[in-house]
Amino acid sequence: MAATCIEMAAEGDSPDKCREARRPRTETNRLAAEGEGASPPSPRRPGKRPETSEEEEPLGPGAEKRFRTARDEPPFPFLPPSSSPSTSSAFGGRTAARAPIASTSRSTLAPAESSVAFGSISLSGRSREMEDAVSVQPGFFRPKAAPPLHFFAVFDGHGGSHVSALCKEMMHVLLAEELSQAEKETADEEVAQVRKAIRQSFARMDGLALSACACGRVGLPRCGCERSGIESEIVGSTAVVALVSDGRLVVANCGDSRAVLSRSGRALPLSDDHKPDRPDELARIEAAGGRVIYLNGARVHGMLAMSRALGDKYLKPYVISEPEIRVVDRTSEDECLIIASDGLWDVLPNDLACDVARRCLEEVDPTRDTEDIPSGDGGDEAGGPEKEQASDAEKEHASDARCSLAAALLARLALARKSADNISVIVIDLRRK
Repeated sequence: MAATCIEMAAEGDSPDKCREARRPRTETNRLAAEGEGASPPSPRRPGKRPETSEEEEPLGPGAEKRFRTARDEPPFPFLPPSSSPSTSSAFGGRTAARAPIASTSRSTLAPAESSVAFGSISLSGRSREMEDAVSVQPGFFRPKAAPPLHFFAVFDGHGGSHVSALCKEMMHVLLAEELSQAEKETADEEVAQVRKAIRQSFARMDGLALSACACGRVGLPRCGCERSGIESEIVGSTAVVALVSDGRLVVANCGDSRAVLSRSGRALPLSDDHKPDRPDELARIEAAGGRVIYLNGARVHGMLAMSRALGDKYLKPYVISEPEIRVVDRTSEDECLIIASDGLWDVLPNDLACDVARRCLEEVDPTRDTEDIPSGDGGDEAGGPEKEQASDAEKEHASDARCSLAAALLARLALARKSADNISVIVIDLRRK
């Protein structure tokens, strides 16, 4: 210290300045001596919201923006987005189902074209594995000189999830290809073209399912991994597909998922479950050399509780993939269409499901005329075409929200009734044409 003072004094500094220069150095040594026995601060956990200090960052426009951004961050930023609204997670040997979240989506077609309002939900429920898949493709195909077609489908997998996931990814693509090809090659009427395209797309989808491996590989040559044997051959999926247009509904079903139309307050099934003990299905299975064994219900060879499905190579030719197709003309009395897996229909009758969905949609009626709202000064009403467009957008948004509410409410009702399977529901509003 003395040498420091002498050096500073030689430069013309006073002893007071020497003491001022020495004070920060002494304070630093004292703080270092006090912190020798203390452990370093623990690193902050990844994903935790950073703490803010009012002393370090005074409030202002910039600070408010940072605070608002922090609050708007998702609660689990490290979780990747999922196409399924709800999944299950296992912890400690138990499976906990996350809260169901309805997924609403609406077509983004031009105002002059046909649009559709719908809501969907898919959750694992009380099942340990999630094997359901939902596909919604508004405006997936545009026929010549006709309004676009909207595609809705529910796939209920069994034995694994890779077939239902493959159906979700490819079914609408194959069907669009077949519809386009049918328009070019045949001069049949539109309904005949649609029926032919659906059958061929189901056959192609079944071929892909048979060549799919549980590891995710699809096509030939067949995969040779350890999961390519029986683990992949016993996997399959049901499929219920609905094509919605301005004038008609086309429903194709393969398995025990179901589509039900609500018309004039009544439930009208548009598909029949393919159960092994159904008289015509039982006769077909026995004619092919198969057997129906009653083991916890009627099952093909005591294994599969449905007589038609995509995949299931081990049970061919008793389990087939040919769909049953039904075409229904739309009327002004149509209210909604419900498409769901057997996780819903096993515990809810058709009438109750339609009544719940109808009551949800009745609270917002898009066909009702908008009430006139006078201006604040008591003069003429303002808005004109702009007001009508805003009103239409509000009604479409409200209808979407109600469809999502109906789908979520049906799923929760199935859970309350002790449904033990995955639950997937799509509700389509048919009151707007």
